[in-house]
Amino acid sequence: MDWTGNSNSIFKTLGASNHTEKERQGEDYYATDPIAAKLLLSVEDFDGPIWECACGEGHLSKVFADAGCIVRSSDLIERGYGEQYDFLAMENQDWGGHIVTNPPYKYATEFVYKALSIIPDGKKVAMFLKVQFLEGKERRRLFDLYPPKTIYLSSGRILCAKNGRFDEMKSFGGGAIAYAWFVWQKGFRGDTIVKWIN
Repeated sequence: MDWTGNSNSIFKTLGASNHTEKERQGEDYYATDPIAAKLLLSVEDFDGPIWECACGEGHLSKVFADAGCIVRSSDLIERGYGEQYDFLAMENQDWGGHIVTNPPYKYATEFVYKALSIIPDGKKVAMFLKVQFLEGKERRRLFDLYPPKTIYLSSGRILCAKNGRFDEMKSFGGGAIAYAWFVWQKGFRGDTIVKWIN
């Protein structure tokens, strides 16, 4: 029998990609379920302000603020929350706190490098990323140079919804992507520990 699936069928079957019948969002905007921020705060302490530098509509920022954190929120695109700011284009600016975000996946490696370059030793960078971020030679170089201190693997699926449309995503059966919080502490040089949350 001949293959009759469309170009996304194999990816959906394998659960190996964010491919859907529709095109990916133009600016790679996939809002994170706020439960992800709550889970992170249940396992990590942040002693100082947090910069959510790809804040979208504030799904993560609001959780951090409600928990009593001082939060700076920004995004490349104006979505009605935070300041409009190109994080990757910034020059000659340091940040004295932590950086916590779900970055645009196609620029995730660049976000990690940039974040680690502007924070002081001891502060943290936490990125909510696909588990498959562990793969690839380019990212292996990143991990060799800057090993994450802890990776918190979500044992239950957490949704990242295109354009923040969680109800629409749930109506189509939810998500097939496995995510984790990758947490770096600047200056850390030990072995990465993997833990499970939820």
